[in-house]
Amino acid sequence: MGTNGSTMLEPLRQGLPPLDPSAVSSAASCSLPARYEAVGSARQFTRTTLGQWELEERFDDIALVVSELVTNALRHALPSDTPRDQSPPVRLHLMRWTSRLVCAVRDPSDDSPVARETDDDFSAESGRGLFLVDSFSDSWGWHPLAGALRGKVVWALFQLA
Repeated sequence: MGTNGSTMLEPLRQGLPPLDPSAVSSAASCSLPARYEAVGSARQFTRTTLGQWELEERFDDIALVVSELVTNALRHALPSDTPRDQSPPVRLHLMRWTSRLVCAVRDPSDDSPVARETDDDFSAESGRGLFLVDSFSDSWGWHPLAGALRGKVVWALFQLA
């Protein structure tokens, strides 16, 4: 991590690293409503899933990253007029390979996740969130959704012992 702060946080616009989809040993996902309680739901889902996969010891780091990604999706990616009862626009995916785990959050916004370096509170908060994602995961990035789906996926990868 020899890069300085601002370039380190420039998100990589890339798909997931070349992981063989056929080698996924486990995968789980959940829909999250457009409400801030969704962050707690995402953490609980992550705790349950990691427990089933016998990865409880990684919960703290992974849950922190999941919380940041979900918070960013809710804060920045949802139009303010999103109806509360609309089908859940944010989705959390957890995927496990033998030696890696990926958490990915899908949201309906086409905007890239950026660490904005300005003085207003939201930007400082989101910048810190991406800094935490960068610090606690082994790599992260994002890519636009393909086809008819609008939005993007922001992902973080964890190496497993």
